[in-house]
Amino acid sequence: MLPWTLLGRAPIPGSAERLVLWQRGDEFSIRISGYVSELMNSRVHGSEEALATEACALLRGAASARVLVGGLGMGFTLAAALRTLGDAAQVTVAELVPEVVAWNQGPLGEAAGRPLEDGRVSVQIRDVAELIRAAQASYDAVLLDVDNGPQGMTHTENHWLYTPAGLAAARRALRPGGVLAVWSATREEAFTRRLTAAGYAVQVQTVRARTGADGRGRGARHTIWLARV
Repeated sequence: MLPWTLLGRAPIPGSAERLVLWQRGDEFSIRISGYVSELMNSRVHGSEEALATEACALLRGAASARVLVGGLGMGFTLAAALRTLGDAAQVTVAELVPEVVAWNQGPLGEAAGRPLEDGRVSVQIRDVAELIRAAQASYDAVLLDVDNGPQGMTHTENHWLYTPAGLAAARRALRPGGVLAVWSATREEAFTRRLTAAGYAVQVQTVRARTGADGRGRGARHTIWLARV
C-alpha cells in the first residue's frame, strides 16, 4: 500500500488546532491535528454532494439562482451545485481558511473536477457568518457544511450559525422560497426544533457517506436538513 504524503498544514482561525492535508496516490485526506479520525476524504463524498443536489432541486429558479456555499472543503458540494444549477447561476463560496482554497486550486482540485475554475464561482476568504449577517433577501439557497454540523469541532464561533439568532439571520438572507441546507455528521432533534421555531418548513434526510458502483448508498449515515422559507 502506498504511504501517505503530507502536502500541507493550515492554522484554523480561532482554534489551536490545524488542518492537515495528506495524499496517497489519487486519494486525499484532510484531518485535524490532534484527532485520529478524518475530517474529509476524497473517496467519501456522497452526502456532501447530496447537500447541494437536494437543496438546488427545490429551487424554482435554479437556472439563474444565487447560492451561498459555506465551507469549501474538498469542493464536492460546490461541484454538485454547479452540475445542478443553470448557466446563469452565481455561486459564492465562503471559506475561512485560505490554505483550503489554495489546496483546491492545486493538486486537491482534481478530486472534485476543479470547480473553482467555473466562471459562475466567486470565492470569499471570510467566515460565512459575516456574509449571512450582511445579506438581505440575497440568496436562493444557503448551503452549510461547516465544522461537522451543529456540533462544531474546530471553531467555537461556528456555533452561532446554528443558534436561533443565526437561523433568523439566514432566513433574512434568503429570498422567498429559498432553502437553508445544513450537513451534519449526526442527527440532532434539538436542531430540527430550532429550525421549526425559526419559521422554516423542515425536511430531514438521512444520506449515506458514499455511493457504490451499483448506485446504492454505502458507509456512514449523515444528516441533511432542508429548511424552506
